[in-house]
Amino acid sequence: MTLKHQPSAFAGQIGVARADVTPPVGIYNRLWGAAKHDTAAGVHRPLTATALALRSDERTLILISLDGSWFSTPGAAEMFLEPVRQACSLDRAGLILSLTHTHAACPLSPEDVQQPGGEMLLPYFEHVQRSLVDISVRALASAKPATLTWALGKCGLAANRDLPEPGSKRYVVGFNPDAPEADDTLLVGRVTSDSDSSVLATIANYACHPTTLAFDNRLLSPDYIGAMREVVEGATAGAPCLFLQGASGELAPREQYVGDVKVADAHGRVLGYAVLSTLHTMLAPGHRLAYAGVVESGASLAIWKPEPFEVSRKLSAAAIAVPLALKKLPSIEELKAQLDTCGDRVIAERLRRKLRVVTAVGSGPTSDSPAWVWWVGDAVVVAQGNEPYSVFQQDLRTALSGHAVVVMNLANGSMGYLSPPEKYELDIYPVWQSPFGPGGLEAMRDACVGAAKSMRARWARQSTGSR
Repeated sequence: MTLKHQPSAFAGQIGVARADVTPPVGIYNRLWGAAKHDTAAGVHRPLTATALALRSDERTLILISLDGSWFSTPGAAEMFLEPVRQACSLDRAGLILSLTHTHAACPLSPEDVQQPGGEMLLPYFEHVQRSLVDISVRALASAKPATLTWALGKCGLAANRDLPEPGSKRYVVGFNPDAPEADDTLLVGRVTSDSDSSVLATIANYACHPTTLAFDNRLLSPDYIGAMREVVEGATAGAPCLFLQGASGELAPREQYVGDVKVADAHGRVLGYAVLSTLHTMLAPGHRLAYAGVVESGASLAIWKPEPFEVSRKLSAAAIAVPLALKKLPSIEELKAQLDTCGDRVIAERLRRKLRVVTAVGSGPTSDSPAWVWWVGDAVVVAQGNEPYSVFQQDLRTALSGHAVVVMNLANGSMGYLSPPEKYELDIYPVWQSPFGPGGLEAMRDACVGAAKSMRARWARQSTGSR
């Protein structure tokens, strides 16, 4: 038997482009119920949008990382997605817009135009729309022969944030020092030019809520993601770095909810250096390690040597709809009545968010939740708009072992948390925030795994000429 250790990779036409999408100072950016302010007073670091275009003989795919918070409704997401699809002739399966989930941006919510600074929202959304179209078109136009290679690393920035409140039966959202170690998986993608092996782009897929900067912060910021990009891009000749938020439902930095941007920058450097460390473990593009036999020394030494391999050129994409069971939810009329009589600023913000969620999911027993599954070479990309706990990405990687598995929360929309079933017995934010009942995480996981395996089986049949 020949032993080989081969990374997941894709070879094809790859292009990248970036735009600055920093909102204007003074825009409505109250993303925290506890905030005393409504508008942004300045800028910590620029917010960006970065597009990665992938092309093969059969398919074109575009992946965009956007420094954004969350979409208020599925319709709000479509406001940004459809112009890109039209400009680049993409079908619904061929575009993923992944939000970094910074909590120091502005809401991607047309419903907030009546708020202080809300008059700036629609012009800003139009700017983002134009920017996303521009970078997607430029990424396609600049695409050239390149190789995308994946490697697994680790980063200790994220910790469990489900904390039993001392002296109470409820759980609060913050660092739990007694919880098991958090999922520290870091998946790094490296795009290199086939002509000279120079780095064209990097990808960092990591699960950790960007909630460093909170209610005391009045600066627009990508949170820790900004400093992470600075570190990585500074070591890769300025090649753009895309951040993809993983399944971070219960994960966040230990130190968070601050107004000091130095803390966010420190967090970013932790992740940035972890990305660089992982990049340095990678072989030359298109190479794997192969077992070359034994050398007898003081011990019997197994020798592994790099060798070239044929990199997959396959691209495939599917968009699926996953029916998720709904909890018993208050009616729209009930929520509006509560909001009309609410005099508490914090509770009113919760009610507004709840109203948007209930309006979006409807009143039936289930609501269809979309997901996207791509094969990029022999790596799997899974994206959906909810916020599952990290067990979601752990289960996906187990079920699809042997392949790099990219997992994204808050992609192409946003709705609610997907928690493990045991959490539904607790008084805990991810359960009472979400419209979904027990079993949603497992239903989404099984549907995505099933779609990925069906696509792989279809390739196998096509390659053998069977039906």
